[in-house]
Amino acid sequence: MEATQDYIKKNEKKFLDELFELLKIPSVSADSKYKKDVERAAEFIRSSLVEAGAENVEVCPTKGHPIVYGEKIIDPKLPTVIVYGHYDVQPADPLNLWDSPPFEPVIKNNKIYARGACDDKGQVFMHIKAFEGMMKTNTLPCNVRFMIEGEEEVGSSNLGTWVKENKNRLKGDVILISDTSIIANDIPSIEVGLRGLSYVQVEVTGPNRDLHSGVYGGAVGNPIQVLCKMIDSLKDKNNRITIPGFYDDVLELSKEEREELNKTPFDVEEYKKDLGVEELMGEAGYSPLEHTGIRPTLELNGIWGGYTGEGSKTVLPSKAYAKISMRLVPNQSSEKITKLFSDHFEKIAPKCVKVKVLPHHGGEPVVTPTDSIAYKAASKAMETTFGKKPIPTRGGGSIPIVALFEKELGLKSVLMGFGLDSDLIHSPNENYGVFNFMKGIETIPLFFRNFTEMSK
Repeated sequence: MEATQDYIKKNEKKFLDELFELLKIPSVSADSKYKKDVERAAEFIRSSLVEAGAENVEVCPTKGHPIVYGEKIIDPKLPTVIVYGHYDVQPADPLNLWDSPPFEPVIKNNKIYARGACDDKGQVFMHIKAFEGMMKTNTLPCNVRFMIEGEEEVGSSNLGTWVKENKNRLKGDVILISDTSIIANDIPSIEVGLRGLSYVQVEVTGPNRDLHSGVYGGAVGNPIQVLCKMIDSLKDKNNRITIPGFYDDVLELSKEEREELNKTPFDVEEYKKDLGVEELMGEAGYSPLEHTGIRPTLELNGIWGGYTGEGSKTVLPSKAYAKISMRLVPNQSSEKITKLFSDHFEKIAPKCVKVKVLPHHGGEPVVTPTDSIAYKAASKAMETTFGKKPIPTRGGGSIPIVALFEKELGLKSVLMGFGLDSDLIHSPNENYGVFNFMKGIETIPLFFRNFTEMSK
């Protein structure tokens, strides 16, 4: 592995230059006007895999955005690692809050600023460059398959179908994913749990047209105000979700498990300072680490209606809308939670409005084992490059496809990410440390070596 590490160190500038070219592509999967750009990003990934030494590389069409597949099978008798990631990104809005254009990457304070820098282009590209390093130095110790999709940010709705149709070429021993974070650059960690997701849009309709707020105001129900009251009623004074049956299937952790989780280094004052808030707000009886790791949530992601342009327009709107996400924990089902939400939201609507709940996408929660060969291989690799043994943590985000990999392929995943919570993913000024990018490239080949040796 010494030759691989030398190659990586000598090619840092080349790796960064190539990553910048990928980051310049606005591969926003949620917005149809970027369809061609998403396709360009897929082609860039395909070309990068070919140049790195992968074989049978192709851009696989789906009903939505394409999946890039590639492989290097050096010996069928050796273990096979399947690398998963995504090349699509979140919308960059609001653009006026970016300090530099989101698709014109720059390095400031040793951080790469661009949409997708961390989530997930930077982390996907680590795997391609680590693979390149092993190929160029003839040190790849086992087989590898790449499965890089373009719809993770919109629910991976077509990847599931593709996985089911391609089980024969997705035979392997473990799924390796870098789409998560570590506690800090001097406190490595590996996520061993992810929350599930139920994402919906609601539509509240009052009168059959927009009305003059002077002529009709006070007599007719205002959909925006009604929607706000309905949303407010979804949590009680203890920030506990009020939807009947919402907590029925929640897997509660034991006292010992909660105590172990709360041993994770966490400075609440620094946390508040970083966020610019004076006080935190979460479900009563749980710590911030538990709020974001082991408890389900309901969050309002966006709300709109009426007139929001410049100046004034005295309108009583006909419609109001909101986007709502619910993060789920082990034993909860996204399908069941979506139905519980829909039934409850329709039930609490006053007769002055009509309500529609439009399910968007979802995914199931997952917990990965810490006693597996793959986890031990990842832990040993990170301990080598960071100089400290990583801490197992529970992540607050969702990667909906992880549960499907286990169901359809029978494979567990290792969530060996290198981002930081301060990287501002999904926000303006998303960034990714050059340190983290290079540390990932250095660590991944060690995982391959460790996994191969431990699997003998």
